[in-house]
Amino acid sequence: MLARAALLALLPVAQLLHAEEALRITQLQRCGDLLQQDASQYCLRTRGLAEGELQVHLGEATLTAENVERDGQSLRLDLPKGPSAPLWLQQGERRSNPVWLSRGRSQVVAAGPDEVATNMDGLTTYLDLVSLLIEEKHDGREEAERLAKRYGAQVVGGIPPLNVYQLRLPAKDLVQRDALILRLGSEASVDAVIVEESAPEKGEESERDKVPEQPSDDEWAANRFADAVNYYRRRIPAKQAPVETKPVRIGVIERNVDIDAADFADQLGGCQPDKRTCLYARDSDQPDNHGSTVAGILAAHPERGGNSGFLRALDDAGPGFEVIVERNSDAGITANVAASVNLVEDGARVLNWSWGIHRVGAKNVKGDEVDSLIRSGLAMSGYEELLEEFFLWLRREHPDVVVINSAGNGAAFSGTDEYRLPSSFITDQLLVVGGHQRSQKQGVAVDDPDYVIKRSSSNIDMRVDITASACTRASTLGDGERGEVHCGTSYATPMVAGVVAAMLSINPELQPDQLRMLLRRSAMTIGGDYDFEPMDAEDLTAPILPSERNYQLDDKDVGRSARLDMQKALDLAVQSRDRVR
Repeated sequence: MLARAALLALLPVAQLLHAEEALRITQLQRCGDLLQQDASQYCLRTRGLAEGELQVHLGEATLTAENVERDGQSLRLDLPKGPSAPLWLQQGERRSNPVWLSRGRSQVVAAGPDEVATNMDGLTTYLDLVSLLIEEKHDGREEAERLAKRYGAQVVGGIPPLNVYQLRLPAKDLVQRDALILRLGSEASVDAVIVEESAPEKGEESERDKVPEQPSDDEWAANRFADAVNYYRRRIPAKQAPVETKPVRIGVIERNVDIDAADFADQLGGCQPDKRTCLYARDSDQPDNHGSTVAGILAAHPERGGNSGFLRALDDAGPGFEVIVERNSDAGITANVAASVNLVEDGARVLNWSWGIHRVGAKNVKGDEVDSLIRSGLAMSGYEELLEEFFLWLRREHPDVVVINSAGNGAAFSGTDEYRLPSSFITDQLLVVGGHQRSQKQGVAVDDPDYVIKRSSSNIDMRVDITASACTRASTLGDGERGEVHCGTSYATPMVAGVVAAMLSINPELQPDQLRMLLRRSAMTIGGDYDFEPMDAEDLTAPILPSERNYQLDDKDVGRSARLDMQKALDLAVQSRDRVR
């Protein structure tokens, strides 16, 4: 009896602890028939979902019980047609992290652990899932269905704006798969067959295991981060000549963010992007993961955790920014492109691509083989066609969107397509970012080329547009704690994406080529003093031209590589308001 009484006494405490458990959305994906357009199903996985009343908020609406099916920690939403919007859960006083529910048509399927194999290069490859890039003169859906019927396959996903459709093949091993790929590739209506080579947990582009060159504590001073925040907060709302701003939506192609980190602790429930930064992301359980660090450079609270978000620091002065962390599914590069298409159609002006891949056999600047994020020639050829189609679509349908891409960390060449994708593409809508870190020289001014040195692992060459600080501190669970240092061009990329978003908030009329021009005109320098055209092996970025320095041939910056100056870039964006319009 005593034991029973003690147990009963503990029950309210246990119930209280359970009631206070954090409510989080850990996964959100389209499910059911991915090709259905009139209505759609979305599957959620949650953590901390208790019994009892549940409110599912989608934008300004609350879903009815008929739209929500519950099964333990899983939810299935049956939704009619409607606009994309943030989604979040509420039980009593507990609110979940908001995630972005895209109604976009581009949805692809990821392979499960039993649906992959190891190819001759030792790489993980999808066994029965491939995507077909259909010739634009054909109706992609109809042609994909015809080919599927002919080869005993099934159409399971697609990226309709690019005329790309995903097939599940009747293949049991790589021999059967490769035979079907050859036959499909020979069809007159097929431009390319896209083979996915990626394990479900891969896709990061950073130096994850070590920091070989210890960074200093003020790496971001090299890009005038604090000066830029101060300039925006003072100049935009200035009483004498205030600058009218417009909200900007940014798409970050990452898997998830640890919402329980101190950096993101107040990003719960509904968020109105009016004078503040809203972050939409699935929750993870690692505060120092890749997505948390990348997204944190844009949206972390500036004073609470290890990271510090540039756009978040502009709250109240700015118009409000929406940072959407989205991956579509774990289907590798195909999913990255599908998510990007949906985000662009949902109104994103800036895409942050902190990822990239190297071809097997790619050599670094020392002649050694690159051993990170490599793909076979078969996969690379399909990815190249897919990415080319994406940028052609972007130029045709959304010419005002800009993609910010990391140069890579293979100490290799970023601009050669047999070495690396997507940074090798030549288009105004793709900006490529390399990485630098503070030098050991003391007493030099921030605008001195010797203030920084190239990060030894950063990819280089003429295709790199600009460099930014490669090192940052990761988010932490403890309020006020300093996280471990993470380095890589992955973290230089959101520095540029953030300042580009701020520039667009100042002048929404700026086009991608103009953004690149302003970034280069405002840039500080890095690297040695060359005779205008250094050898390819010594190009950190495309050398600064006289036209980027008021046509002064004797300007000291001409011939050097470009380093991001966030404050001056914002100033030029303000000045451009009268010139561009």
